[in-house]
Amino acid sequence: MIGYLLYALRSVNALFSLIETKRFSSPRVLVLLARIVWTSGDTMKKNLFRSLAALLLLVAVYLCFWPVGLDPVAWAAPAPPAMAGVYAPNTLLAGAQRFQLPDGVGPEDVAVDAAGRFYGGLADGRIVRFDADGTGPHPFADTGGRPLGLHFDASGNLIVADAMKGLLAVDPNGAVFVLATEAEGVPFGFTDDLDIGADGTIYFSDASAKFSIHHYKNDALEHRPHGRLMAYEPATQTVRVLLKDLYFANGVAVSPDQSFVLVNETWKYRITRYWLSGARAGTSEPFIENLPGFPDGVSCNGRDTFWVAMASPRNALLDNLAPYPFLRGIVARLPAFLQPKPEHYAFVLGLDIRGRVSHNLQDPAATAIAYVTSVEEHQGTLYLGSLIDTGAARLAVPAPNQTLAEKAAAD
Repeated sequence: MIGYLLYALRSVNALFSLIETKRFSSPRVLVLLARIVWTSGDTMKKNLFRSLAALLLLVAVYLCFWPVGLDPVAWAAPAPPAMAGVYAPNTLLAGAQRFQLPDGVGPEDVAVDAAGRFYGGLADGRIVRFDADGTGPHPFADTGGRPLGLHFDASGNLIVADAMKGLLAVDPNGAVFVLATEAEGVPFGFTDDLDIGADGTIYFSDASAKFSIHHYKNDALEHRPHGRLMAYEPATQTVRVLLKDLYFANGVAVSPDQSFVLVNETWKYRITRYWLSGARAGTSEPFIENLPGFPDGVSCNGRDTFWVAMASPRNALLDNLAPYPFLRGIVARLPAFLQPKPEHYAFVLGLDIRGRVSHNLQDPAATAIAYVTSVEEHQGTLYLGSLIDTGAARLAVPAPNQTLAEKAAAD
């Protein structure tokens, strides 16, 4: 039996290698196996069938029991809102001007400097800069990690939330400095996004203290609250933890009047508000819940609108698996090409100061910049970033949808 198991192990490795390298599709592999069995002698057929039984046993044991570092919990996903009304499909993002990278991928966030030049951090650690007219990109800095959230401070330094290196500052010459890597003795596991208050305080998120950027899907499958919202005080170079137990703490944005800060909880399909001042200071509450997709980045235009990057519409399979932690553990053990994937769909929402939908921008086209992870407004233009795309994009800020504006006024 051990011999058959070893043979089966080699077989499953070979099959997955063939499929993942796309040398054979799954149907072609099955046809190939059928031909081998059909043309084999009786002894060979018996050995093949025994090996197949051993293979199936091995796969079943692997899928059910192989340790993957997950402790999934059952939860109840809310029924997604209909893609109608304030979320009705449209093509308002179809006119976005695209800026292609000659190499590299994933300008996850976009920041614009005082001269109108825009910057993006790439998967290989580089931060590149485009000129205001869109020419470029030009090299600016290299963090040696994975730069995600970007924002300029009052001194012209680019503050960076780097998933691997922590909270960083990059001076105008491209020199990189570490600001913080832990809070309350807990290292940052996945520094994600940031915004800067009028007093210079840097509000930022650590998406997951358990799972790194390389295993962020496991954070979704486990569905436990490993995220934090924090504040870095430049004067004292200290970090305060504002909120714990967040479900993938993602985008961060300070309100125009500085009274609260928003943080996206991606796996809960919601945005949470943390009060910074007033009678409710130090408390939190939902700002908007049950969104129709995965909220990633959030930014404020400084006046009346929060822009929310919806990385992808909701995934029905993930929602249906919510009550079944054992099955989600099996999904985590599947090869990457068999796991749920985000839909290629460009989706941005605008929210007013009360959390009501004021803008609904979409583009379902295959050519759209998709998996939109950041939206920044600068002088009448929206800049879009993406975790996995090979470019960034921009378009003129659309007028509020009249129907949505009228609905908000009626409320």
